[in-house]
Amino acid sequence: MPRDADATKERILAAATAEFATHGYAGGRVERIASQAKSNVRMIYAYYGGKSSLFDATVAEALRRMAENVPPRPDDLAEWAGDVFDHHQRFPDVLRLSMWAQLERPEATAEPSEAYRDKTLAVATADASPLSPVDVLVFVYAIAQAWQLSPAGLTGLEEATDESETVAARRRSVVIAVERMLQKGP
Repeated sequence: MPRDADATKERILAAATAEFATHGYAGGRVERIASQAKSNVRMIYAYYGGKSSLFDATVAEALRRMAENVPPRPDDLAEWAGDVFDHHQRFPDVLRLSMWAQLERPEATAEPSEAYRDKTLAVATADASPLSPVDVLVFVYAIAQAWQLSPAGLTGLEEATDESETVAARRRSVVIAVERMLQKGP
């Protein structure tokens, strides 16, 4: 049976996402990635050139998919923040991977600047805020990620309710926070 290079690369990236999101760059092991991808270390090096290139490709692909799955909504940035929150609920590995990249290989997160530039231009065009478009994007992302990044000891102070109700309440708080942030002041 002939080898399907694209399918192998996809399996490797999926395994690398899980591995690096769990263990970071330093703790991630190429051998575990190969095993999870039902491939071998030689193929990883053939396709990606090494661990650092694989990590960078994994981060770039995760951020590219997020940009594709959560396109900017400059006319409704509050709901866009809710969309980003939803994305992180569905794909928590992307946020963890991004955090590891910020800590261990910040150059890996510089790659998708085009996606961010497009979002910034969309926000600037919409003229939705007295803040600069970059400020708006940074704050929207920060608010949308806040629940996932906050200590469990703090987020656990909420009244215990049904998990889906808790997530829905958190999403509402993200949307409201962005709406209030964007209100034009005196």
